[in-house]
Amino acid sequence: MSKFWSPAVRALTPYVPGEQPREQLIKLNTNENPYPPAPGVEAVLRDYPADHLRRYPDPDSRALREALAEEFGVEVEQVFVGNGSDEVLALAFQAFFRHDRPVEMPAISYSFYPVYCRLYEVERRVHDLDDQWRVDLSAFGNDSGGVIFANPNAPTGHGHGRQAIAGLLERVTEPVVLVDEAYVDFGGESAVPLVERFPNLLVTGTFSKSRSLAGLRLGYAVGSRELIEGLERVKNSFNSYPVDSLASTVGIAALADHEHFEACREAVITTRERTRGHLETLGFQVLPSLTNFLLVTHPGFDAAQLFVGLRERGVLVRHFNTQALRDHLRISVGTDDEMETLIETLEDLCR
Repeated sequence: MSKFWSPAVRALTPYVPGEQPREQLIKLNTNENPYPPAPGVEAVLRDYPADHLRRYPDPDSRALREALAEEFGVEVEQVFVGNGSDEVLALAFQAFFRHDRPVEMPAISYSFYPVYCRLYEVERRVHDLDDQWRVDLSAFGNDSGGVIFANPNAPTGHGHGRQAIAGLLERVTEPVVLVDEAYVDFGGESAVPLVERFPNLLVTGTFSKSRSLAGLRLGYAVGSRELIEGLERVKNSFNSYPVDSLASTVGIAALADHEHFEACREAVITTRERTRGHLETLGFQVLPSLTNFLLVTHPGFDAAQLFVGLRERGVLVRHFNTQALRDHLRISVGTDDEMETLIETLEDLCR
């Protein structure tokens, strides 16, 4: 550790993202979309006037927010955008969770949440998943400094329906409830329609997964006007130009092509379910998933050894070396050809 670091920095344990390999591998470890963005995105990248880049972007990202508001059927004042949903989540932690009461979250969920707690000195209270590996909504209480969970959850894949989220919000009325919907388009049910009824609900999302724009970094939040104002206050105290003009234009183009979005989404879902069946035939236990990944374990084989064996044969998946997940692999859904190679490789490893 450097002598120049502050005590707060020394205490941090940073988030570790999935490996981005330099060698040629079938990459099924970071839940990226296996299909390219909408054709309109390529047109924007080809034709975007370079002269526009000499000027600062719109600090309010008005055009992108209008496109998102139309997509979700809300007012533009109910939409916030940022550089990926991770930035939006970071701003939300600062705006809503820095209380003298702990923020509540599942014990197994997106591993960036605990990192934000340490960074912003937010106490957290974790709750175990239920016996079906589902987020236990009944565990969250009204006495917390906030509630956050991914729905569908990562890395387990289960998602609660809108009615269940409404039941939570009818009971938890005081703290902000943040529902992270990074994977909702692969079979989940969005809570966005509930923001009109529940002013303490904030829903976040990303263009990285179902819109195939992970390399661009574009995320958003939808909520009541007072919650959006809270995010704007933090954003404008840190960086008043969060989303660049090219990213905004690309995001609008991605939202406009509903046909491409639906085709890619359905292809991922179909491949996911086909892969699930093949894995179960090989003896894997596969959790039900409403995402673009599968969390799997095999009672007869060590997950870490399978991870190494797959990588040696050119297939990269994700292994979490934690107490709760060390027996599992998380496998992103790729193309049909990529998943066939995965199954063939696992057949060989499991003989």
